[in-house]
Amino acid sequence: MWCYRGGSISTEPRINDRIRVPEVRLVGPSGEQVGIVPLAKALELAQEYDLDLVEVAASARPPVCKLMDYGKFKYESAMKAREARKNQAHTVIKEMKLRPKIDPHDYDTKKGHVVRFLKQGDKVKITIMFRGREQSRPELGYRLLQRLASDVEDLGFIESNPKQDGRNMIMVLGPHKKKTEAMAEAREAQAVRKAEAKANPGKSQNAAEADQLDEDFVDDGDLVDDGDDGDVDVAEAEVETTEAPASASAEV
Repeated sequence: MWCYRGGSISTEPRINDRIRVPEVRLVGPSGEQVGIVPLAKALELAQEYDLDLVEVAASARPPVCKLMDYGKFKYESAMKAREARKNQAHTVIKEMKLRPKIDPHDYDTKKGHVVRFLKQGDKVKITIMFRGREQSRPELGYRLLQRLASDVEDLGFIESNPKQDGRNMIMVLGPHKKKTEAMAEAREAQAVRKAEAKANPGKSQNAAEADQLDEDFVDDGDLVDDGDDGDVDVAEAEVETTEAPASASAEV
């Protein structure tokens, strides 16, 4: 009976004494080809240059090894990966739920969230929830969706027209601005505020809060509204652009 007793397979390349082959094809610190040399000679050269011998192509015959500062190489690789994640755009769908007879103040609050999501480059799924006798008046929900789409037409467009889905009516708004553009603008605004803060040490609390929101948006590519107003709870879900979009919900 086969039994697995090992740990996780390491993806780190073998370095220095961990390399177990009689000879290697050696690449110098500047990328020059040294040629095929015995492993002992390669380790001697690594010690002479005060560098590491790193196996960069284990499947080659003989394996290819390079003289480098492995600690510096790992650090630079981590920084490049972090920068790539920072600039990566995600497909995000926010969901905002409303009632057909929503209060004007609540409507303005919900519209404010929709405006913010569209400015961030996110899609917004608007759901009108019908209850009881409201189900016999679908035109109320349709008019409300059309009103909302008209109020935010400068920031978004109707990507999916209103349609009935059981007790709900659904419409999807798409942003005019791409996610990458929104993130770039957020970084620029953050940089401007930081420059102003240095010039003016007596920075206001509102500006500090705006900086924190921009940092969250730039670092995570998203923002979460915790529903501090008592009647809105906005959650979020994000996926890679190569996957199907996920959705999140907000209840009245």
